[in-house]
Amino acid sequence: MDAVSLLEKLVSIESPSGKEDEIAEFISSYLKKMGLRVSKENNNIVLNADADFWIITHMDTVPMKAKFRYDGMFAYGTGVCDAKGSITAVLIALEKLKEMEFGVAFLSDEEETGSSSAYFAKEHRGSAIVMEPTSLKIATRHYGTLEVNVKVKGKPAHGAMPECGENAIEKAIEMLEKLKELHNFTVLKINGGSDEYVIPDICDVRIDFLLKPDEDVPNLKKKVIDLASVYGDVDVIEEAEGFISEGKAKSVLEYAMKTAGIEVDYAEMPAWTDAVNLRKEGWDVVVWGPGELAHCHTRIERVPIYEIECASRVIIAINDVLSSLNF
Repeated sequence: MDAVSLLEKLVSIESPSGKEDEIAEFISSYLKKMGLRVSKENNNIVLNADADFWIITHMDTVPMKAKFRYDGMFAYGTGVCDAKGSITAVLIALEKLKEMEFGVAFLSDEEETGSSSAYFAKEHRGSAIVMEPTSLKIATRHYGTLEVNVKVKGKPAHGAMPECGENAIEKAIEMLEKLKELHNFTVLKINGGSDEYVIPDICDVRIDFLLKPDEDVPNLKKKVIDLASVYGDVDVIEEAEGFISEGKAKSVLEYAMKTAGIEVDYAEMPAWTDAVNLRKEGWDVVVWGPGELAHCHTRIERVPIYEIECASRVIIAINDVLSSLNF
């Protein structure tokens, strides 16, 4: 199956986090038709489970339902880039290999809790290329993250008597202005108020701080909690240290890209990926794959088909590199 047809089929299978069974069955059947031995581990699809070098990506998407279309250069649709373009590249490459020198894992639940990669990281060991959209640039610098939810508390009063209450939304805005003095962040969600003409006494704010690899996550967390707790209850949703990739995964990928005739360039990965959970367990890991991160999770998510085809060639070259004496 060519890249466009296979990608269209994958995108047609809705696979929001927690509902990956159908796409997992499709991928398993596809692999078995190649004569490959497939195992299922905690909702993950795994090939060559004893490997010490891995290519890893994820099957789930955000719940949006943008339909597939192709304009001759880009394919569009939910998950087309994050990360079904990567799945397509892996499947096409595997069809052309006689022997596999690496393991492959298609993971569940990347977009929500990351529980499947946490499980996988403990059950296996080694080096890994985690396929996420980097426009085929090697993301050697992976950002850390601190995501918090603050339930800002106010005091209710009739809407015509603001002096008798404390407006939780206004307090949330004040808090956000003060947090900006600590570090840049993205407000992911803000919810407060009602249609009942009353001064809002609760405002929930979800905030995501992205930290460069050399920035101290625990130090920022303490400052954020100290400041935000003055305004209400603080719940830490996610925290992870950033890292820099300098190991075997990076070296193999560089060599394979050169072998495949693909220009080697470098980037940063500012978003959370399954690579974080692997790194926590001591894996050597780098992030790389087709597509642009900026368009992911949106209605205009897209991926260039030629990048999927290039990625497939690189995966084949990775197999050749690993079978050589150099690695």
